[in-house]
Amino acid sequence: MGRGKPGSKLHVLSDRRGLLLVVGISTGNVHDSQGLKPMIDGHMRHAFEKGPKRRIGKLYADKAYDIPELRRWLARQRIKPRIARKGIEPDDRLGRHRWVIERTLAWLTGYRRLTLRYERHPANYLAFLGLAAALVCHKRLIRLTT
Repeated sequence: MGRGKPGSKLHVLSDRRGLLLVVGISTGNVHDSQGLKPMIDGHMRHAFEKGPKRRIGKLYADKAYDIPELRRWLARQRIKPRIARKGIEPDDRLGRHRWVIERTLAWLTGYRRLTLRYERHPANYLAFLGLAAALVCHKRLIRLTT
């Protein structure tokens, strides 16, 4: 854990239906935007092996990710940023897309082990997060296919 705010932050990258693509954790004092590049890099590494259909076309995010350098990085990755601009656009315009990730985070925090961090070691907490993500995806896929 780092200094400052105690605890951990969950970082989640999902598709438009709420199926988890990549999950990660960081210390509580890290800004949300710092977790975006590793998440996308992790997904792109696997998407490259699967083919062009797996690439990210658009990225919806809230105002915390409205950083010019991050927008330039996304453009270099050929990802269209759909990020609300600070002081210009209201948050509710992205609401129709943001609720998907909020629902996905609610599914993850529905597991008691992830609501509060009981684990001392980050690797153990990340293992429980991966297990919860697998369970969420399994339940979601069953619902979509039946």
